[in-house]
Amino acid sequence: QVQLVESGGGLVQAGGSLNLLCIVSGRITKNNAVGWYRQTPGNERELVAHVTSAGNPKYSDAVKGRFTISRDNYKNTVNLQIDPVEPSDTAVYYCAARSPLLRLEDWRSVEYWGQGTQVTVSS
Repeated sequence: QVQLVESGGGLVQAGGSLNLLCIVSGRITKNNAVGWYRQTPGNERELVAHVTSAGNPKYSDAVKGRFTISRDNYKNTVNLQIDPVEPSDTAVYYCAARSPLLRLEDWRSVEYWGQGTQVTVSS
């Protein structure tokens, strides 16, 4: 089993920056893809950034250039930095992980989720 706990959400002004932290515990290694999804009311979860099982960071086109994901396999953390934040970033952000060597791109296949953290960006 894998447990994921997010923190760092909140209210932030557009143009500012925000850092989300996911603490990972349980049966997880560098071979588990980890990443961040976000969801707004009435919409499916959207993968915004992840680190593949090969250790490569990937970003959606919507956030490329503003989001930075980093993974620390020693501290078992996954960090998501958003700079600058935009009102369209308002969503609940979920940390996610897959079983070893599997891809993270389809939210329907994701086995492990955090509880989510709300990010609200004011204009």
